[in-house]
Amino acid sequence: MEDYNPQKVEAKWQKIWSESRVFEPEPDDREKYFITIPYPYLNGNLHAGHTRTFTIGDVVARHKRMQGYNVLYPMGFHVTGTPIVGLAELVQNKDPQTMDVYTRFHRIPEDVLPTLDNPEKIVEYFSVEAEKAMRSIGYSIDWRRKFTTTDDSYKKFIEWQYNLLHEKNLIVKGSHPVKWCPNDDNPVEDHDILKGEEATIVDYTLIKFSYDGVILPCATLRPETTFGVTNLWINPDVEYVKARVKSGDLDEVWMVSKDAYFKLTFTDREVEFIEDVDAKDFIGIKVTNPLTKDDVITLPASFVRGDNGSGVVMSVPAHAPYDYLALKDLYDADLSTYGIAESLRDIKLISLIQVPEFGEFPAVEAAEEYGVVDQDDPKAEDATKVVYRREFHGGVLKEITGKYSGMPVSKIKDVLTRDLVSDGVGEIFYEFSEPVTCRCGTPCVVNMVKGQWFLNYSDPEWKDKVYRCIENMDIIPEDLRVEFNNKVDWLKDKACARKKGLGTRLPFDQDWLIESLGDSTIYMSYYVVAKFLANGITTEQLVPELFDYILLDKGTVADASEKSGIDSTTIEEIKKDFEYWYPVDLRSSGKDLIPNHLLFFLFHHVAIFDEDKWPRSIAINGFVSLEGQKMSKSKGPLLTLREAVDHYGADISRMYILSSAEQTQDADWKNEGIETARRQIDRFYSFVKDVSESGVCLGDVNDYTTVDKWMLSRLQYRIQQTNEALKSIRTRQALQNAFFLLLNDVKWYQRRGGENMLYCILDTWARLMAPFTPHLCEEIWAEMGHEIDDPISLAPYPEYDESLVDNNAEAAEELIDSTLSDVEEITKVTGMTPSKVILYTAASWKTEAFNKALAMHSEGNLNPGVLIKELMQNPEMKRYGKEIPKFAKKLVEDVKAMNDEKFRIMSGFTLTEKEALDEANTFFEKELGCKVEVFNEGEKPYDPENKARFAAPFRPAIYIE
Repeated sequence: MEDYNPQKVEAKWQKIWSESRVFEPEPDDREKYFITIPYPYLNGNLHAGHTRTFTIGDVVARHKRMQGYNVLYPMGFHVTGTPIVGLAELVQNKDPQTMDVYTRFHRIPEDVLPTLDNPEKIVEYFSVEAEKAMRSIGYSIDWRRKFTTTDDSYKKFIEWQYNLLHEKNLIVKGSHPVKWCPNDDNPVEDHDILKGEEATIVDYTLIKFSYDGVILPCATLRPETTFGVTNLWINPDVEYVKARVKSGDLDEVWMVSKDAYFKLTFTDREVEFIEDVDAKDFIGIKVTNPLTKDDVITLPASFVRGDNGSGVVMSVPAHAPYDYLALKDLYDADLSTYGIAESLRDIKLISLIQVPEFGEFPAVEAAEEYGVVDQDDPKAEDATKVVYRREFHGGVLKEITGKYSGMPVSKIKDVLTRDLVSDGVGEIFYEFSEPVTCRCGTPCVVNMVKGQWFLNYSDPEWKDKVYRCIENMDIIPEDLRVEFNNKVDWLKDKACARKKGLGTRLPFDQDWLIESLGDSTIYMSYYVVAKFLANGITTEQLVPELFDYILLDKGTVADASEKSGIDSTTIEEIKKDFEYWYPVDLRSSGKDLIPNHLLFFLFHHVAIFDEDKWPRSIAINGFVSLEGQKMSKSKGPLLTLREAVDHYGADISRMYILSSAEQTQDADWKNEGIETARRQIDRFYSFVKDVSESGVCLGDVNDYTTVDKWMLSRLQYRIQQTNEALKSIRTRQALQNAFFLLLNDVKWYQRRGGENMLYCILDTWARLMAPFTPHLCEEIWAEMGHEIDDPISLAPYPEYDESLVDNNAEAAEELIDSTLSDVEEITKVTGMTPSKVILYTAASWKTEAFNKALAMHSEGNLNPGVLIKELMQNPEMKRYGKEIPKFAKKLVEDVKAMNDEKFRIMSGFTLTEKEALDEANTFFEKELGCKVEVFNEGEKPYDPENKARFAAPFRPAIYIE
């Protein structure tokens, strides 16, 4: 065999796979497996983050295929929405940052990038590049089914879907808060956002404090704390304005920050600018609390932000650590500039919530408990979190709150807000949970859009179906099931249309385009149809009756044929394909898509399809950073998929990303780490070169040595653990067993002189690794004599064979390994060069006690007292009565400390330790370079230093001359 050349080998097998169409499945008698992953958005080249999600999907597809399933793993491209339009505009304007990022990180040639000056060219360029990238890393994708979301045929599919939702009254028109870009004059979704992708729209309560005919509204998430307000906070350095605010019968003058005034213009209120005001004119005044009617002072605070809420903040120092600390920081401040002469020490804290863990003033106690110095101390945040958490979960309102007394804090917000709004002293104000910036660079606002089309996700019946779907499907990892249910619970109506961007026109209102996440919900079903569109079916023939019949079994084939002009035979063939492949067996995706795309994926499936077509499972993985930095398509840094493959090779890149993190853990792509992966692949290939030419497997089990049996037994365990890990999509654990731990086993096997099983091991090992490093394993498979039409990609995946498990052999090797390590450690520490080593195995009574402890542990009743009692009932044991208590106690500790694997091995050992060590005598003498003798403690052996008495089961005593 030649030295391993990744690029040469990988190109060879990718060509063979493509020509043989090995990954283009058709319905047959096998059980099917339909796996999908998020199709990539084409505003840049695929990067290392895609590498993780897509490779996980490919590993699952390859594993299932080798397990005998008929596997469909398709791919399409997402291009709708505004990001591609925005990118085209930036390229047209030769925006310096864009030109730099896309040439430096996306590796677009400098002479090509300026030509990508319209959305169509961008889509065409990146769709070609994305397919090249995915082919280059060896994904087993059925490329016959690819499409982009601006294809005319796909638009017909989306129109059909939205007409259905409209007919079911799941799309409604109304006024709702949406994320909005003032520059684009358009709602924005997650794909349109440059910063703040995780932001949610939060409904604050505005509490209307008043002063001389002017309202100072304060935004709060805890309206009940209004009963404990001692003062308001205003920032003297923030720009404020007066504005007339009208809504229905409301006509008021408000004093708010200039930022808040701008946000108010996007609400369903009529807002008119009156004048700029100097913040200092409103500091030191007395305002009226609308709930208590008390007058409270306004004080200066630099921490108040003009861009958050109204720019005026309530102070509740009894229950808010930051307010308490800020007030305390002002005790000795000179406030004469604001006309404040009174002592702030006279302000009395107002307690309104009874909390089991706190006394009268929780904020004060928490600040003292955490040792918070002042409001700038980072520990203030910890104190705040603990107070809010304890008050929310266990707090009850006190008598000072009047009719609300006795109500739990967790239940008060909606009740009190409703009352405040009804009494005209409160209003709802929507704000982001964190700042949001559009991809165009404009800060976004919450806009109350009138006449907007919304998906009615708040519909209780719709949600109930989704809950049922989640309950009956597999969620991997399982602990995310709660999060899915919580996200469904919180999901509200969502704008589904926009005025700008790429996409499909809303069929019942052509002025609107369906937004980019709304057209990406059931596209998995379109993969089935897409294969047939290349066979002459035109866009005009994709009539609603066709989709109704194929996807919903609604209507007749005759009607679908008449309306579409497609012959009945073809329609039935498409329908047969759909019935075979659907539903989706696994949707593998990133954790950032749980609150949006994955939820919509579930909502739309349960709304449109019968229950037997609902998704069966969802698997979630974490993010990928680059040398500790978050990757960004638009700003960098970025490592493209093609760059990784070109530099390191496909299999090395695959192996590295799959072994770097598990499930929802985040991965960090480090050059140092992938270089290690490269060395591991080289080591594997070196083993292959050494073994592949022998071509011999020892066939007669009677000829197996102990170490042969051990190797086969360990191999079964690696096979079992790899399959179990892949079942729960733990790629790191799967690779740990399929490669790293198995490599250690093989190294020990060879060190022990084992060679009979190497070719058999290689046959299994190559198949075990094939889902992870397919090109390398195809090459090994071919070197072992398999023809091209018998690829390893279709070979049977190794299965656990219990008949090959040999606990005696495993326990014997465990004993040999640990004994050798103990001797080597002694010689290392003492500096001795041994001329003879004597090993003393434990006396039979110790072994009997050990086996009794194992049995009791298996039954779940192992403890020192019971073990001692059991042992002392044996007349033969009584003569060791002085030793048994101390020995039994240590025995219990050792047995309970065993992991499952070691316990299994030890429990199945039926040989004597002396037999096992005697068989390995030649090995010991070779490794230690001296004569080795083995005695049993009970035989009264040669023992010049009385070492034998220290012998314990599986821990021989050692004497070194």
